[in-house]
Amino acid sequence: MCLPHSSRRGSGWFPLVLGTPVVEWGLMPQPAVLDRPEVDDVTAEDRPWVVIVWNDPINLMSYVTFVLQKLFGYDLDKATALMLDVHEKGKAVVASGTREQSEMHVFRLHEHGLWATLEHDE
Repeated sequence: MCLPHSSRRGSGWFPLVLGTPVVEWGLMPQPAVLDRPEVDDVTAEDRPWVVIVWNDPINLMSYVTFVLQKLFGYDLDKATALMLDVHEKGKAVVASGTREQSEMHVFRLHEHGLWATLEHDE
C-alpha cells in the first residue's frame, strides 16, 4: 500500500510499512487527556421526607379524620389529634418516609380531596 507524500519527487507515493503505527504517520487523532474530576467523599445524609396536610375551607373535620384513618390506619384518637392540628395550626405532619412513599401518600390524599404536600424533614 502506498500513501501520497508531497516532498518526494517522482511518483508522489511511498510504501507504507506494515506494522508501523498509523499514529506515526499522522493519520489518526491523538486521544484527549482529561483531568480527573475532584470527587467529594462525603455523602449527604439521607433525610426523610414528611407529608403535610394543610387546612382548607372545604372539607369537614369528620371527613379529614376519616381519610387519615383510612389511608394511614390511625386510630380515632390519633386521626382526631392530627385533624385538630390541621384545623387549629393550619397544617399537620401525617407521615414520613422515603420520597417515593411520601409522593404516594400525597397522591392518595389528593385523590381524597385533601390539600397535601411533601418536603424534607428538618
